[in-house]
Amino acid sequence: MHVRISFCPDVRDEDSNPKQTNLFKANLTPCSCTRSFPYSWLGSSETHTQLSKCFFRRASHATRESHAVSRHIKNGKPDEAREVRDMFQFPDVRSFTKMIVGCVQTGRLDDALRLFYQMPVRNAICWNTVIKGCLDCGDLMTVEELFDEMPKPSVVSWTTMIDGFFRFGHVERAERFFKQMPIRDLAAWNAMLHAYCKNARVDDAEKFFEQMPSRNVISWTSMIGGLDQNGKSEEALIVFERMFKSGVLPNPSTLTCAFSASANALSFPLGLQILGHVFKSGFCLSVFVCASLITFYAHLYRNVVLCTALLTGYGSNGRHEDGPKVFSDMMRTSVLPNQSSFVSTLNSCCSLESLDQGKVVHASAIKLQLGSDVFVGNSLVVMYNKCGAVDDAVVVFKRLREKNIITWNATICGCAQHGRGMWAMELFSQMIRGLVQPDEITLTGLLSSCSHSGMLQKGRCLFRYFSENTLIELKQEHYACMVDVLGRCGKLEEAEDFIRNMPLKTNSIVWLALLSSCKTHSNLDLAERAANYILDLEPHCSAAYVLLSNLYASANRWGDVLRLRVTMRDKGIMKQPGRSWVTIKGQKHLFHSGDKFHPLSENIYWKLDWLKMKLKELGYVPDKRLSLHDVEDEQKEDSLFYHSERLAVAFALIATVEGSTITVMKNLRICGDYHSAIKLIAKIVDREIIVRDSSRFHQLRGGICSCGDYW
Repeated sequence: MHVRISFCPDVRDEDSNPKQTNLFKANLTPCSCTRSFPYSWLGSSETHTQLSKCFFRRASHATRESHAVSRHIKNGKPDEAREVRDMFQFPDVRSFTKMIVGCVQTGRLDDALRLFYQMPVRNAICWNTVIKGCLDCGDLMTVEELFDEMPKPSVVSWTTMIDGFFRFGHVERAERFFKQMPIRDLAAWNAMLHAYCKNARVDDAEKFFEQMPSRNVISWTSMIGGLDQNGKSEEALIVFERMFKSGVLPNPSTLTCAFSASANALSFPLGLQILGHVFKSGFCLSVFVCASLITFYAHLYRNVVLCTALLTGYGSNGRHEDGPKVFSDMMRTSVLPNQSSFVSTLNSCCSLESLDQGKVVHASAIKLQLGSDVFVGNSLVVMYNKCGAVDDAVVVFKRLREKNIITWNATICGCAQHGRGMWAMELFSQMIRGLVQPDEITLTGLLSSCSHSGMLQKGRCLFRYFSENTLIELKQEHYACMVDVLGRCGKLEEAEDFIRNMPLKTNSIVWLALLSSCKTHSNLDLAERAANYILDLEPHCSAAYVLLSNLYASANRWGDVLRLRVTMRDKGIMKQPGRSWVTIKGQKHLFHSGDKFHPLSENIYWKLDWLKMKLKELGYVPDKRLSLHDVEDEQKEDSLFYHSERLAVAFALIATVEGSTITVMKNLRICGDYHSAIKLIAKIVDREIIVRDSSRFHQLRGGICSCGDYW
């Protein structure tokens, strides 16, 4: 009697157990080493030799694939990494996981989730990787769904969820999650401690620190850093001394925190003691320790060069919240900032979307007679535009004695985003009269202005003018902008002809511009054609599925909506969840639709119910066609009224001074029903409300929007 032993994955019985055949899966091309052996041979050396050779080949192929995938991901080439993976017949878990990491790092969450759901086998590492990836992309709802689906969440999984709750400001949920953990190791305790400190809950952190059953260097470092960052630098130094007495030796991160605390507490003697330990321990070559040493000396022996280096370093490493703090310290200790200091600080304010902090920096620039400097002025224009204050941006622009192409482009693009099309046209006229040569960015800004302001003829003239200007090369984004101009104005057939006659090869962005216009004008036939072109070019384009699905929903074609949703699910395509946020006193507050996790959730919903009553008194009726679910009218009304942007507005109303301007940011385009409601809300509360969506800014006051109801 003989038994067939399949050394390679290309030969196996159809009825074989999947769990058994998985043992033979490998990332290699098929080879011819399948042989039949009698039972008596199973223990022979020849059999073992054949098995060893085959498994060695499998391991070699898998290792080569893994290295190739890693190399492409590190070089920022996820598409090349996917091609490498696809070359192999049976990709392993490790390769899939590395591909997921690459997609997340490049902001392609949909692709990451699709890969995850394609995996035939998933281990704890890939589960934790995709959960963390969703958190990094700001999708807490998907994170919770994934965690609930996870067969056996590990300690790492629980810890990642706790970190996610803290990241979104859901402290109470994080605390409940921690108490529910079946196993709490030291890493979990450290994660909670670090999260308390990071969320400025320093009193809770101190209590938690004392309750810890054991502590390591990470625990001590988190506590020292947390105290220092929350204005308790002297207490941080006391904890540092306690750590030494407990016999725990510091690492480079501990020394970095201790240097910072010494600098903030102006404790030069202790700083010198720490420096001595740095040399004794051999950490003097650590980049972070050296940077903290510079910070220490910059605080004690302040000069503009050291402080500006700190500002630039914080901005380059994404620590934008530290930039304004350093700038404030400079002004408090009479270290006069220079051009670079102002530019770095304003860039941080821009990234934080903090208009209040930006205005403080602007005031300092005026005092030091740098408000009209071209480099500082350019940063001010960008900051004001991004934070929703286009009027202030234009004022800065007008006061600049010297202007370069960056100045003109920043102002024109800002006007475009805020729907000030005529302002952008006037600026362009001044630009031409001043003999300033426009570039590709200028054209993008001008066409966007025409699109958001409904200036069809001006858009046509501009595109023709720049087409004949051989100094500027027209690119795909310019054609997409022109399609948007035509489409928004209802010239859908002309826009389709424009795409078909393009001299460049069309991409999905151009067709998406047309599909979006079809949604605006409810043209289903053309929308389906555009969607087909997009999916031919980019089969996993979530935007195409979502736009088409929304069109079907608006037309009450729920069967087609269901069909698209099933297709998206089967292909692992995820819709980007809508979220809105407001930044108050430097802290970002994030909301999802129906979110009840904010600490002030009860007050927020009370405010929403009050607004709902006031809106009905003014005759507001929700547009139930824009509810994208096949439910009863009452449910549709509720789903519309508790969207993320309304929660954000309600929170801002109860968290800010009465009469002050409210600025709300949203990652997706706002719907028509919300636009109608927010105009009335601005009138009810007698406030200016600024809403920035994925497309543009809306300034609303007294029942009127700056977009003129055209967006």
